[in-house]
Amino acid sequence: MRGYHDESYGDGFADVYDEWYADITDVDATTATLAELAAGGRVLELGVGTGRLAAPLAHRGLHVTGVDTSTAMLDRLRGKPGGDDVRVVVGDMVDGLPDGPFDLVFVAYNTFFSLLTPARQQACCHAVAQRLTEGGVFAIEAFVPEVAPDTASSLTVRSVTADRVVLSVSTSDPEHQTAEGQYIDITEAGGVKLRPWSIRWATPGQLDDMAAAAGLHLTDRWSGFDRTPFGPDSSRHVSVYRR
Repeated sequence: MRGYHDESYGDGFADVYDEWYADITDVDATTATLAELAAGGRVLELGVGTGRLAAPLAHRGLHVTGVDTSTAMLDRLRGKPGGDDVRVVVGDMVDGLPDGPFDLVFVAYNTFFSLLTPARQQACCHAVAQRLTEGGVFAIEAFVPEVAPDTASSLTVRSVTADRVVLSVSTSDPEHQTAEGQYIDITEAGGVKLRPWSIRWATPGQLDDMAAAAGLHLTDRWSGFDRTPFGPDSSRHVSVYRR
């Protein structure tokens, strides 16, 4: 997407992220599993955003660091109850990571796919592996891509109220494993706001290969952080890799 950069997503969604995505996954189940994987050690979240998971993890007594390119997102995190308990770092998921070491590094929902090339995704795995303790864990939560033969585009309605309409426009390129789009947020009082996003997806097998190249091996794969078994019909996965 022309003009799209590392901060575009965070800057476009920071003011609505908690409203739109607070319930995208079960926070209690997710943080319980993450806390167990961390085993009381130090935690790093990649793409921490507004702290949907980082703040509850810190509330559990863990030492949590979050990295994000968007200062708008991080300002929202700092303003939350318990937000000051999370150490924040302004930086990307490859070159901006703090030194560590960490016992758990995780990237939630589809945030890993915001790295827009295979090379950047591989570089992230290497950067994480270098910061993990021996036996440390890298957990990735993402969707399982569906096989689609052709480039596709769509225009759908996300929501409609008396004074607001949100439209979703997207296009995908299966050959390059990319998708991008805009949420077009139209309000009577505020006019039009564009909220852009762009991803490069990877299959679970491709993620396994990237992890292996970085010296990490798969130990668990679930359909979610509630540890539902992963199967051929699973639309999402949590993949757990150890150094």
